[in-house]
Amino acid sequence: MRVHLGSDHAGLELKDHLLTWLVDHGYEAVDHGPFVYDALDDYPCFCLRAAEGVAADRTEGLDSLGVVIGGSGNGEQIAANKVEGIRCALAWSEETAALAREHNDANVVSVGGRMHPVDDMTRFVEVFLSTDFSGDERHVRRIGQLSTYDESGELPPLPESALRGPDTDASRDRTDA
Repeated sequence: MRVHLGSDHAGLELKDHLLTWLVDHGYEAVDHGPFVYDALDDYPCFCLRAAEGVAADRTEGLDSLGVVIGGSGNGEQIAANKVEGIRCALAWSEETAALAREHNDANVVSVGGRMHPVDDMTRFVEVFLSTDFSGDERHVRRIGQLSTYDESGELPPLPESALRGPDTDASRDRTDA
């Protein structure tokens, strides 16, 4: 499997560590930078390229995932999610890394290089890369709703429970308790 990586200066140490770790574990690592430490670099330059690499590979039918890394991982996640066809999730635990794949079929994971020790973040990436999408109908449906919105701007229909309004017996029961 090919794994595209991008970071900023705050994620450079982890990215460099992951490049070796990935190769040692049989992955093909693609480094989108940065390649040197620059405290003034901008994460979108590198994270957008990593996400575009994943999207291009997937369009060609290749098995590909991505990892974006910054100080918190928040901006890097936002950047990756700007790329069409990318679902990037922020992972801060093994559970969130697994759920990103199992429930959301995320194809890029974001981690915060200043949030956890390198060993923990490596484990989050390992869990993400080794977890499959569950394919459960509810998750497929939800991802479909997001895809429809991306394509058309059409909001998903509200569930029946949201249409009842505040004057229903159910809402009175909750407020009277």
